[in-house]
Amino acid sequence: MSTTELPKQYNPLESEAKWQKYWEESGVFVAASQSDKEPYCIMIPPPNVTGSLHMGHAFQEVLIDILIRYHRMRGFNTLWLPGTDHASIAVQTILDKQIKAEGKTNQEIGREKFLERAWEWKAQSGGTIVSQLRRLGVSADWTRERFTMDEGLSHAVIESFVKLYEAGLIYRGEYLVNWCPASQSAVSDLEVDNKEVNGHLWHFRYPLADGSGHLVVATTRPETMLGDTAVAVNPEDDRYKSLIGKTIMLPIVNREIPIIADAYVDREFGSGCVKITPAHDPNDFEMGKRHDLPLVNILNKDGSINENGGEFQGQDRFVARKNIVAKLDGLGLVEKIEDYTHTVPHSERGKVPVEPLLSIQWFVKIKPLADFALEQFDRQNSPTFVPDRWGKVYRDWLVRLKDWCISRQLWWGHQIPAWYAPDGTIFVARNEAEACAQAKEKFGADITLEQDPDVLDTWFSSGLWPFSTLGWPEQTQDFQTFYPTSVLVTGFDIIFFWVARMTMMAGYFTGKMPFHTVYIHGLVRDENNQKMSKTKNNGIDPLILIDKYGVDALRYSLVKEVTGAGQDIRLDYNRKTDESTTVETARNFANKLWNASRFVMMNLSGLNTAEGIQENLELADRWILSRYHQTVLQVREQLDAYSMGEATRSLYEFFWGDFCDWYIELVKSRLQEDADPTSRATVQQTLAFVLDGILRLLHPFMPHVTEEIWQLLTYGTSEPSSDRPVLAIQLYPEVDTAPIDAELEEQFQLLIGTIRTIRNLRAEAEIKPSVKVKVILQSDSDRERALLEAGKSYIFDLAKVEDLAIVASVDASATEEAIAGVVGTVQAIVSLVGVVDIGQLVAKLERALKKLENAIASSQGRLNNEGYIKKAPPEVVATARAELEESLKQQEILKARLEQLQSK
Repeated sequence: MSTTELPKQYNPLESEAKWQKYWEESGVFVAASQSDKEPYCIMIPPPNVTGSLHMGHAFQEVLIDILIRYHRMRGFNTLWLPGTDHASIAVQTILDKQIKAEGKTNQEIGREKFLERAWEWKAQSGGTIVSQLRRLGVSADWTRERFTMDEGLSHAVIESFVKLYEAGLIYRGEYLVNWCPASQSAVSDLEVDNKEVNGHLWHFRYPLADGSGHLVVATTRPETMLGDTAVAVNPEDDRYKSLIGKTIMLPIVNREIPIIADAYVDREFGSGCVKITPAHDPNDFEMGKRHDLPLVNILNKDGSINENGGEFQGQDRFVARKNIVAKLDGLGLVEKIEDYTHTVPHSERGKVPVEPLLSIQWFVKIKPLADFALEQFDRQNSPTFVPDRWGKVYRDWLVRLKDWCISRQLWWGHQIPAWYAPDGTIFVARNEAEACAQAKEKFGADITLEQDPDVLDTWFSSGLWPFSTLGWPEQTQDFQTFYPTSVLVTGFDIIFFWVARMTMMAGYFTGKMPFHTVYIHGLVRDENNQKMSKTKNNGIDPLILIDKYGVDALRYSLVKEVTGAGQDIRLDYNRKTDESTTVETARNFANKLWNASRFVMMNLSGLNTAEGIQENLELADRWILSRYHQTVLQVREQLDAYSMGEATRSLYEFFWGDFCDWYIELVKSRLQEDADPTSRATVQQTLAFVLDGILRLLHPFMPHVTEEIWQLLTYGTSEPSSDRPVLAIQLYPEVDTAPIDAELEEQFQLLIGTIRTIRNLRAEAEIKPSVKVKVILQSDSDRERALLEAGKSYIFDLAKVEDLAIVASVDASATEEAIAGVVGTVQAIVSLVGVVDIGQLVAKLERALKKLENAIASSQGRLNNEGYIKKAPPEVVATARAELEESLKQQEILKARLEQLQSK
């Protein structure tokens, strides 16, 4: 290969776009429905179709892609199935705003036109997140891309609803749900943001019905007192034991309500008396069931007070709150008002506080579904969690789960397959024709049916994702080949909302857990180690970093930061310049890979990398091959254990440290034209073999740059062609322990340490790079001296030595006018005679030390000044302290060097 064919610079944006396009168009990522190969399948956690790529997506998809590419190169029939979630609330919010901006309402345009607009929006704008995912270089099988409302998945949703209903596991009833007054829909806990607000704690006097006094109750929501149906005290509270069974006259409403005893009441909170509003508080609702209390709903669906609110009817809940407090104050029933900071759940969509509200909704009976998932986990440890601590969290949730409200008062989504007769009879069916047939059978005649207007919670359809995407309920070839899937990669925050629902649904419908392993990853935190969020506006756009540094650099930097499975990572970022030193370091690593590969290819003389390694290996050759095979073993073990951060660091240390810093430098003299031809050929074959292996090892992490280099190395061109295979489907390096020589590696480390020590001594004495030195290496060990003798040529070349003596002992005179260092049990002595003027060097170091000591004194004075510490920004103080610490270290080094030189 000629040097003209090797570009001097690597262009990541050009290379990444080229290879991503070719891989996809040539079907590299398409899995086989039938294959003799072992299947390996991961389903993408479907992002919202409304979404755009954020750093959390980037981190998660890169982790998945590493696993997918690794297993594809290991020869598995690998499927990464991509897709998106229809995101009922998010899409409806977008359309609501558009329709409102046109001066219209949803009711005016009607459901049918609304849904037409929704599908139009999806066709035009719904692919943004998909195109951005492709920028990450993900090796997903886009021919199998799914959408939670496409025809196949919608069929699965309807079928599962009908089957659960027929089994008595879905029911309809009036229960307490999270209600968003703005969107007028039930919302799940995941659609709620808990915000800390500064409010009040009102203490009201509730008069006893017999006129003998009053009880004081405390509340943060005064308007709910209109729906109180009891006051509760703890049965062990001596203050109120005599009052249990008596009644209270509820102020304003003038409803007589009982005083009840319940162990749930905290005697230490407030007065120890709690107002009970079963229709507007989940804890009160449970207490109401225990004591058979009536349910009094005082809210309309828009958050205004209904007819049960008397004179406050029609008022907004917060307006009514003020008016009720004023009314009670006028009656002399306000004991006190305290400032109170507490957490209030807000609707993520409506941006208003949610209300616990009695509402007729559809529910899934969770316990029968959870019991099977619990049994699988307890008996089979299925699925297995990585890290395993999340298994306990998963189990605890399965035990505590309550029935699941699955209906939402929206239009975009899977409309509930239930139809109502005029008398309210419910017919659940797969379609309207089937419902009509059921109605005719019941009533003996055709009647008009009306479908339930509500849609299903999006978690219902995504709960079916691992098997509905493969064609279930049909027994498709994909379903038979790839189910159960291999691994789920997801965040800890949706173990309850998604992971548990998938295991429960899969267990019921397929009798198997949907995946063998759940790998829980951590969060990407910002430069201040804060969790990224919309409210903090501290997100980092991965596309900006991709444009600046290339996607391989971003991928590598994200994974390299992981210090253990499931751990959070911190990504440094300069918001003024949109720069990241972490990603820049990864880009430099990609450039190092390019430049080192270019050097190797320039010195191969057209060698084919498929040729084997010759027998006449020298010391350095045997060492690098041992280190290479040790790295293969280490990286495969780390990837198999989901230790992807550790794997990247192992590869970094081997490539940059062992291969570039040492092996390439050690063999440069053997690559010269006048070098021994046999030795030169051995070096070329070793370089080609190890570089080929490095590219394969690194490919799952940095796919584009490794593909580009591998094509150049193997075929002499990087232009894609159907006539040539791609690295993406080459075999990952196999473990071969035969070349691993632990003793040789240990010995070679001594040789490397010796060279490094001599170099450091040269630097300390300020010996010019062009000047060669005389060196004595002294060791009591015959073994060490033999090793140093074997590596003598390397010491000459890399440490710039002209005369080298390897001895068992050394005369005291040899250390005069010399500088010495130690590596292990080897003493390295570098003669300064004729090389350095010791007097001049000492004087120079003394001047440097004096200057440094003045700077240290100045820094210490500033940092000991309390006024400076108080006035200066914290980051400035932190920087000053770090600089002082570094200066003190430099002071120690300079003193040690002077002490050694002045003793001569």
